[in-house]
Amino acid sequence: MQSIALYLHIPFCETKCPYCDFNTYAKIESLIPAYVSALRNEIVAWGQILDHPDVKTIFFGGGTPSYLPPPELVRVVEAIRTSFHVDPTAEITLEANPGDFDRGNLATYLDCGFNRISIGVQSLDDTLLSMLGRRHTADDAISAFQMASGAGFENVSIDLMYGLPYQTIEQWETTLKRALDLGPPHISMYALTLEGGTPMEQWVKNGQLPEPSADLAADMYIKAQGMFGRSGYAHYEISNWALPGFESHHNLVYWQNESYLGVGPGAHSYLQHHRFSNLKPPREYVQKLKEPLAVHGAENKAAIESMPVVAEIEHIDTQLEMAETMILGLRLDQGIDVKKFVSRFDNSPFCVYENIISDGLRKGLLKTTDGTISLTNKGRLLSNEIFSQFF
Repeated sequence: MQSIALYLHIPFCETKCPYCDFNTYAKIESLIPAYVSALRNEIVAWGQILDHPDVKTIFFGGGTPSYLPPPELVRVVEAIRTSFHVDPTAEITLEANPGDFDRGNLATYLDCGFNRISIGVQSLDDTLLSMLGRRHTADDAISAFQMASGAGFENVSIDLMYGLPYQTIEQWETTLKRALDLGPPHISMYALTLEGGTPMEQWVKNGQLPEPSADLAADMYIKAQGMFGRSGYAHYEISNWALPGFESHHNLVYWQNESYLGVGPGAHSYLQHHRFSNLKPPREYVQKLKEPLAVHGAENKAAIESMPVVAEIEHIDTQLEMAETMILGLRLDQGIDVKKFVSRFDNSPFCVYENIISDGLRKGLLKTTDGTISLTNKGRLLSNEIFSQFF
């Protein structure tokens, strides 16, 4: 089997932020030891089913992976290394919140192979952090970054949010300046989305918070583009900037529509032309994986169905795979490599999507350069207008 990326979902949080609709839970810490055992059982089973494939990237996401006690993280990493062939140069990322780790934790992370840490900063304005329900202050976030860098993590990423209720362009510019003063190798930047069923969506509906301005969010995005570009960051994906050589290898697997395996409750996978996802409730997940599984290598739908925690399976036909490859690839600055697309599908995107590409070129949303198709700066701001057409 070709090499894959591995995602591990850690559903625990000390508190759940009011804007978050991820499959995460607070106040279930008592479940952690049983959860780690269940996660190890799933990892071992997939290693057997897939005949111990090569793994080129590993990403611990959540939730708050740094909320797990370090010995439990070590147990998970040990299961991965005995069940898969982990590339010696694999990028191994841990998502972390400021305040959830100290120098001792960081030393353990490094010892068991983590070489990249992604810190959920979100803002460097204390008023906005409080509104977001974050447990840290701006100074805490800065200290966490400096501690991780000082401990030996050369690859540290930070997440920022914009388009927030009450957020001004001046506050945003101050956050960007403070972030750039730190010099993080990688920055991810996301506009607030009011997800259905979240407390923040309800607060906006009933007038407790003002509705975020899409126009102001666009201005903030453009402001960041300029400041990051002048500071030497490559805008390699719609929401991500990196210094040379520090692009997220794991996320590039998603954007290039390659194979990945997700383990843990609610985790998604894309293998062998099948997309599938696990059931979401952590307690049910633990119950179904209390004991090691008796499985056999098979790399097909029957093998996926044999996993007791898989809840949904979808076959991805060629037409859908081409559409998703276009949408995901256009998120990247490099765009779609036409020769690679032809090699993969034995068809040219200019033939399959002639009208969409012509329309995008005419509107100034797409450009073609050196055998690639990519978004323009205007296209990045209006990317959903293009993406929706591929379906």
